[in-house]
Amino acid sequence: MSPNVCAGARLGRYEIKRPLGAGGMGEGYLADTKLGRKVALEILNADLAANQDRMRIFVQEAKAAATLNHPNIAHIYRKPDMCRRPLW
Repeated sequence: MSPNVCAGARLGRYEIKRPLGAGGMGEGYLADTKLGRKVALEILNADLAANQDRMRIFVQEAKAAATLNHPNIAHIYRKPDMCRRPLW
């Protein structure tokens, strides 16, 4: 996990609670919103974020997933914030 992201850190409106895991796309974290809603955040790997074609496809897939509503499918609430690395 990234040494720059630790419990208690704030990323925009989110407060990081703990790491959830890491994979080929990026790192996952459990976070809270200012309203107390628990969310999972994914910080995308820098190589993925730097490739415009891969990001375009990733955003297209996220938009498609955001239209789905089922208890076994994660809800997508926001598109990525572009800073050093996209945050989902």
